Amino acid sequence: MVSILFIVRRLVAWALGIVVVVVLWASLVSRGPAWPFLVASFFILAWAVASGFSHVRRVRLISDRVDAASLGSRHRSQVEVPFPAGEAFDLVDAAIRELPNVENVRSARDSLQVTAWVLPDVHDAKGAKSGRDPARDAHRNQVRATVTPGEGTSSATLICEPVRAAWADWFNVDHGANLENLQAITRAISRRVSERRREEAAATRETATQKELTVAKLSLLHAQVEPHFLYNTLASAQILTRSDPAKADQMLGNLIVYLRTSLPRTEDSLSTLGEEIERSRAYLEILRLRMGERLAMQIQVPEAMKRVPLPPMMLQTLVENAIKHGLEPSPRGGTVWVTAREADGKAAITVADDGRGFSDDGGGTGIGLKNVRERLRLAYGESASFAIVSNYPAGVAATITVPLAGPGSQHA
Repeated sequence: MVSILFIVRRLVAWALGIVVVVVLWASLVSRGPAWPFLVASFFILAWAVASGFSHVRRVRLISDRVDAASLGSRHRSQVEVPFPAGEAFDLVDAAIRELPNVENVRSARDSLQVTAWVLPDVHDAKGAKSGRDPARDAHRNQVRATVTPGEGTSSATLICEPVRAAWADWFNVDHGANLENLQAITRAISRRVSERRREEAAATRETATQKELTVAKLSLLHAQVEPHFLYNTLASAQILTRSDPAKADQMLGNLIVYLRTSLPRTEDSLSTLGEEIERSRAYLEILRLRMGERLAMQIQVPEAMKRVPLPPMMLQTLVENAIKHGLEPSPRGGTVWVTAREADGKAAITVADDGRGFSDDGGGTGIGLKNVRERLRLAYGESASFAIVSNYPAGVAATITVPLAGPGSQHA
């Protein structure tokens, strides 16, 4: 019914136009034979009906529906884009530039507007696109898009219409060209939004996978290290109970402190520098009882900095590396220093030794230091750093630099 009314309306418009022309002609020119006007009127009305049916069929093919909105030559739509205005503007601009036969695209980023012309897709008898045609240019369409900012999202208003006065739509049709342009732009925007969501989901999965891998490596490292350390400590305490009960009691007390501060935490739970210092001190006290005068330690951490948040076991890894790869292989032993200082809103925590230093043999697998770097990256991003250098005159110094406020802070 809607399509019949559309064709009848078009037929009436052309009939009224013919009547006006005939009246004007009759008033200005002497009377002549009427049959040429009747023949011309018949062919014009036949063409109007045929082009109307063609337009209705084309619209049905494009949108699978025929109603007053779809049959019109001018179309307006509003698309919600879940991105800030700047990103939404770039997305809409790219979608319009992808239209076939688009030209004269003008982008005004400050006003968040895009305008463009779209030429009709005309083919010659051989199926190849014809060259530039003034008649084709006269039937060109235009696209206008305006992005309206919101709170974290945006709204894009799309208008697709012929480049002619609105009253001319009573006589001419666009054969669904503007409806097709509107749907093409909407699909392109939806596709780009979906691609962005897939990229974000892929990045999230990759980050989660890397985090799980790091946790797994750290757990494996602890599983390899802790039983060996516990076995040696308990064996030493058993021997000391016979020869030096006081030292045995001191060793077991430090072991209790070490185990208490090493209890498992939730994956994202943070420790503090004070708790990590307590664990490392207990660890070093146990080793001092085993290594004797070959091991000395100096811990210089301001009381105010002991509240700095820090991922658990990170400091312990550096202390264990200093012992295993620096002091234990050295016949003379040496000293382990643990220091902390504040600089530019960040805490610089250093573990240094004067042991063997860097060497090509027996340097370990590097899993511990890789875990430190990866955990810092996952927890702090670019706001934390890790450096390991030679210590003067001997040994190695490893420094962790983290924001005083913990992960998620905006310190540069």
